[in-house]
Amino acid sequence: MKESDKHIAALIDLHRSLDRQGPGDAAFSKHILSLLPELPQKPRIADLGSGTGAGTFVLIEWFKAKVCAVDFSQAFLDELEAHAEARGLRDRVQTVQGDMGSLNWPPASIDLLWSEGAAYNLTFFGALRAWRPLLASNGLAVISEISWFSKDIPEPVWNYWTNAYPAISTEAENSEKAVAAGFRVLAIHRLPASAWWENYYNPLKEKIAFIKADADEAMGSVIQEVEAEMDIFRHYSDTYGYSFYVLQAA
Repeated sequence: MKESDKHIAALIDLHRSLDRQGPGDAAFSKHILSLLPELPQKPRIADLGSGTGAGTFVLIEWFKAKVCAVDFSQAFLDELEAHAEARGLRDRVQTVQGDMGSLNWPPASIDLLWSEGAAYNLTFFGALRAWRPLLASNGLAVISEISWFSKDIPEPVWNYWTNAYPAISTEAENSEKAVAAGFRVLAIHRLPASAWWENYYNPLKEKIAFIKADADEAMGSVIQEVEAEMDIFRHYSDTYGYSFYVLQAA
């Protein structure tokens, strides 16, 4: 197995069995949903980069509709299906394992596209450009993206994120990218720093503490990266975070 494949496998293993594979909050998501323009009575919904389904189940509960959950990891989708089965919601979920950047779906086949913490895999603009044709006329997209909250960024956090994700941009720059990709920007909502810790980092820290002593080289490397990310956020969460961009197909 290639080193890159070992790294990805370790990253998946670290995040398996967690409620979330990235920062987020159900109440925050429901607040955003409550502010959306009206959708069709039975909206066609896709959750791209669904992980084990934290966002998927919020969407199912809110709309009482079927949701198509897409992720590159079959392990995450297996967990999602098990959760759906346990909740009596298996008929409300369709899972698709594959590359969310090259979905072979008919144009205008989605009314609401939801994606938390996954667009960066394609870059924000790359994701918008790939997903825009999937949206119906006036269809909505809610996409979270790691964003600068200021142009005055301290050097340590600037160095960390421009190395980890060179495409990181300000909210204004991301808004311009959205317009260039064929969207109207309806709103931007910043995920509170508390949600990062309560729902993602703290559970992740607990799992790391449990497995760290027996971690192999690949897992040890992933743990080191995650701990560095948490340390940066601990000191600089006022300068960056996840912004949820509420977009409408223009």
